[in-house]
This record gives sequence, C-alpha cells and structure tokens, in this order.
Amino acid sequence: MEFNYPNGKKYVSKDTPIKKRKQSNTIVYGKRGMTLEEDINETNDYYLSHKLAVIHKKPTPVQIVDVHYPQRSAAVIKEAYFKQPSTTDYNGVYKGRYIDFEAKETRNKTSFPLQNFHEHQIQHMKNVTEQGGISFVILRFSTTEEVFVLPFTSLHLFWVRMIEGGRKSIKKDEVEENGIKVLLGLHPRIDYLKVVDQLLFS
Repeated sequence: MEFNYPNGKKYVSKDTPIKKRKQSNTIVYGKRGMTLEEDINETNDYYLSHKLAVIHKKPTPVQIVDVHYPQRSAAVIKEAYFKQPSTTDYNGVYKGRYIDFEAKETRNKTSFPLQNFHEHQIQHMKNVTEQGGISFVILRFSTTEEVFVLPFTSLHLFWVRMIEGGRKSIKKDEVEENGIKVLLGLHPRIDYLKVVDQLLFS
C-alpha cells in the first residue's frame, strides 16, 4: 500500500528497511534488532496492563484516494495521503499529568542530527510545555543501544542554536549532560517513566 504526503512525496516509514536483509544464520541476542518504536510500544503495553499509565502511539489521519476491490468481501487501498502533518509520536496520561513525546533514533555514534525533527513538532512540544504538560524526546543511538530522555526545554535550546546558525546536531556528550540515560530491561524494555518521575520532582 502506498501513502503520500499532500505534496505528492511518497511516505517511507521509519520501520522500512533501506535494503532487503539477506537471509543468513545470524544469531539474534535477546531484544537486539527491535526498532525504538517496537520497544516503546511494548513498554506502553506493560504500563497499561500494570495500570501505571495510559500512553499510546498517535494514529496519523489519512485520506484514501484509490481503492481496488479484487473481491466483494475485500478492499485493497492502493493510494492514500496524509491529511495533515503529524505532531509527535506518543501521548497519554501519567499520574494525572498530560504526557507527550517524540521518539527518534540514529546510527550516528557521536551526535544526534536535528534534521530528524520538524518545525511543527518543536512548536507542538512547546505548546504542550507552556500548558503544563510533560514533553520530551526519547533518543536512541542504535549502534550502541543507548537510550536517553531529553526534556523538551533542552531540545529547544539546541533547536534555537541551529536556527541562529549554530551546529545542526546535538553532540552526544551534550545529550549525556542534558538528558537522562534509560537503562534497558526486559519488562518493561525502556522504562522511561522512571525518568519522567525525575523530571516531575526535580
């Protein structure tokens, strides 16, 4: 199924592999190879089942423009367009507070490119923060399997720096200094609410 943005550009999911992986006898250890989105979705399922928080991935509204009916009981969507730019990936409620965040990962070992974010996402998180909500980004350096929670206030400083002509990425040591590292586990996989507690009561 093909999705297109309103400008006609094809949408490529962050989960879509660039190259088809070769079938091999590669051994998979534990949870390696899971995308950040899969890890967070699994974590959110854990939070919900244990009544810790209600946090879901936001659906993106689409407009279907081409549908084929190969059978009377089945419809196949051939082409669709996003109705509007998405804001952030996840939102919900935790301890009576609205929570809203974006999740990004990079294979870069020394910095996190700010091009992974969009102006409307930054503005949305700014609006959430100004209304007393909790907003942040979860960043993963996929080559080292390191995950950090970076508060929006810190992200905004790096964004403004870029807009004013500064560097177009956040150095890894800046992420380490301004964010909080999340230790990976099994249940849940990425326990980011422990970090949110630190942000709430710091």
